[in-house]
Amino acid sequence: MHTIIEPFKIKSVEPIYFTTPQQRQNILQKAFYNPFLIQAKDVMIDLLTDSGTSAMSSEQWAGIMRGDESYAGSESFFRFETAVQNITGMPYIIPTHQGRAAEKIIFSIMGGKGKYVISNTLFDTTRANIEFSGAEAIDLLCAEGKLPSVPAPFKGNLDIEALEQFIMAKGARRIPLVIVTITNNSGGGQPVSMANIRAVKSVCNKHHIPFFIDACRFAENCYFIKTREDGYANKSILEIARELFSCADGCTMSAKKDGLANIGGFLAMRDETLAMQSRNLLIITEGFPTYGGLAGRDLEAIAIGLNEVMEEPYLKYRIRSIEYIGEKLDTAGVPYIKPTGGHAVYLDASAFLPHISPDQYPGQALCGALYVAGGIRGVEIGSVMFGKYREDGSLIPAGMELVRLAIPRRVYTQSHIDYTTEVIINVFSQRENITGYKIIYETPYLRHFTARFESL
Repeated sequence: MHTIIEPFKIKSVEPIYFTTPQQRQNILQKAFYNPFLIQAKDVMIDLLTDSGTSAMSSEQWAGIMRGDESYAGSESFFRFETAVQNITGMPYIIPTHQGRAAEKIIFSIMGGKGKYVISNTLFDTTRANIEFSGAEAIDLLCAEGKLPSVPAPFKGNLDIEALEQFIMAKGARRIPLVIVTITNNSGGGQPVSMANIRAVKSVCNKHHIPFFIDACRFAENCYFIKTREDGYANKSILEIARELFSCADGCTMSAKKDGLANIGGFLAMRDETLAMQSRNLLIITEGFPTYGGLAGRDLEAIAIGLNEVMEEPYLKYRIRSIEYIGEKLDTAGVPYIKPTGGHAVYLDASAFLPHISPDQYPGQALCGALYVAGGIRGVEIGSVMFGKYREDGSLIPAGMELVRLAIPRRVYTQSHIDYTTEVIINVFSQRENITGYKIIYETPYLRHFTARFESL
C-alpha cells in the first residue's frame, strides 16, 4: 500500500466561498496588492501562514471545556508546564500569548545597542525584536542553504566556521545569545541536524555564550532527524526532542505552529536568574506568570497539542503532503527550494520571474498572480520582508526572493493540495505576463504586514 491517508476524520467543516478571477483582481487592487490586507472570506485556499491556523482535535476541544480560568495558580497552567517540561527538560516555563511576546521579553533583557544576536536564519518577528532592542541580527546560514535548486538533507544548518570567525572578530562579550530556528523558516522550512545543534552548543560553551532554540516547529525538525540522520531511525520523536533540547540553555516557541493551537507560546530556560527577570517583564506586559496573556483553555489546548504533534503517523502524513506538492511542481519545471520543507513549499520567485528585478519585488508579484489565478493566498519572503535601504535610498535586496505557501495543519485535503499545484503550474505557464510592484507606503518595522503597493 502506497497511499498515505489523513490520520484523522473530519468532524466539522467551514465553507469556502468561490470568486472569479475578475472579482479577485478587484479585491487585490483594493488591498493595495498586499495579501495581508485581503479579507479571509475572499480567500479560497489560505496558505499565508501555518501559525494559529491548525484544526484542533476533539481532545483539544474537550480540553477547552476543562480550562481552569483562575487568575493565579490555574490547574491548566500546571498541566501546560508539565507538558513543556516533559519535552524540553527545562525547569522554568513562562507562558506568553504568542511567540513574538516571548521574543520581546528575552531580547529586551539580553539585547541592546552594540550587541549581536546570531542565528542560522531569523524570521521576521524575531529579527524585529532583536533590532528594536538596538542589537544587530546576524544570519549565518550554511552554504547549501543558499542554493534553492540544490537538494541537501539539512539546509537549515548554521555555518559553524562562520560562527567561530564572527565570535573571534566581534568578541564573545558582545554576543549575548545564539539562537537556532528549527525548522529554518526563512530558509525554506529546512531542518537542522542534531550534529549541527551539538556543534553550535560546543562553540557556545567554549565562548560562554548562551544557546537558545526557536522551537516553533520542533516536531517537524525531529521527524527529519529521524528519517535523514544516522542513528535516529529507531528513536521516538519525544526521545529525539529531549536530546535536541538538552543541548540548549533555553528556547522560545510559538505554540501556534507545532503546539497545534490557535494562540499561545512560551519561554523555557534553565537559568533561574534569567527566568526571574523574564517573569518580571511578563507581569508588566503579558499577565501573571501562571497565565501569561492566555486563557486557561488555551493552556489546555497547547498541552494536548504538544503531545499530539509528536505522533509519527501525523508527522509522516504532514511531511509527505508537502513532498507531494514538490513532486507535482517538478513535472512542470516550477522552481522551488529543494527539497521541500516541513511546513511549506517555497517558490523561488527570482527563477520563476527572472524578468522582474528585486527592486520590483518578484515575490510580491507572484503572490498577487497566485491570488488572482486561483484565490490562493501566500506570503512573500524576500526583499519586501527583509530588504534594507542604503543611505542613497536604493534597495539592499534579500538573499533570496521567495513565496512561501504554508500549509495549515489538519485543515486541507488531498483535493485542495491538487488544486493548489494546478494553479501554480498554470501561473508558471503564463509567467511572462506578470509585472512587478513598487511600494507606496511602508512602516519602519515589519513593513510587509501593512505595506501598500502599486502595480507596474
